[in-house]
This record gives sequence, C-alpha cells and structure tokens, in this order.
Amino acid sequence: MAARRSSPGFLGLLGRSGDLRQLDAALRQADLHPALVPEGVKLTIVNLMKDHWPDQPPASAYPAVAGLLAYCVAGPQTFKQANGRDPKEAAERRIESALDAPDSLDAQMILLALHAKLMNADVIDRFGLSADPG
Repeated sequence: MAARRSSPGFLGLLGRSGDLRQLDAALRQADLHPALVPEGVKLTIVNLMKDHWPDQPPASAYPAVAGLLAYCVAGPQTFKQANGRDPKEAAERRIESALDAPDSLDAQMILLALHAKLMNADVIDRFGLSADPG
C-alpha cells in the first residue's frame, strides 16, 4: 500500500491533510500557535513521524511530538507557565534521553528545531545543543 502524502492545501481549494490538522491541533494544545512553525517544518515533522511508525502515527503521538517542539520553541519558563511543571520536566527528560539516542524521533525533532532556527536560546544553553557535528 502506498504511503499517504501530507498536503498543506492549495489556495483554499484542497484541504490540509489529516496529519497536518492533527499536528496543528496538538501544537495549539501545547500553547504553540501553528503559525509560528513554518509549513516546511510541519511537513518534515509528520514525515519523521511516518518514518517512526510503519503504518500511521497513532493519534496519541501528536500531542507528545507537539509538546517537545513547544518546549524547544518557547523555552522552559514560558512552557512551564502554559503547560505546568510536570510536562516541562518530562520534555527536559526527553531532551536528555535524546542526547544519548541520536537516531531517535526526539533527537530528530530537536535537530530539526535547531536547523530551522526555532530553538529557544535558553534550551540551547541549558543542554549545550549544537547543530554542528562534533
């Protein structure tokens, strides 16, 4: 079976694909407005998710992915104010784990945020992140 393609829509004639709508909803839920994330980044995210789950990513995956991205973009304090202490600490544990698992989905998401220049400076400093090899 051919993989379903993601679509951002076109001139209001073609609708957004379901995976992008789910990601947008999850970003809003994490208090990150979807307009703050470029469409190319969102398309890359859903494609990374499709690579991680062989069939379709489960609906429960979108909030987790969006939460990590929201933490990376907003930074620790803003994310904590919007989402609470437990989600903030969970995101920080995920980043720490991703540093030890560079092929993980979380590591790919973090690298994407770095390359797209979406990463909050406080997050970069706190975890010593860099998009440069070595």
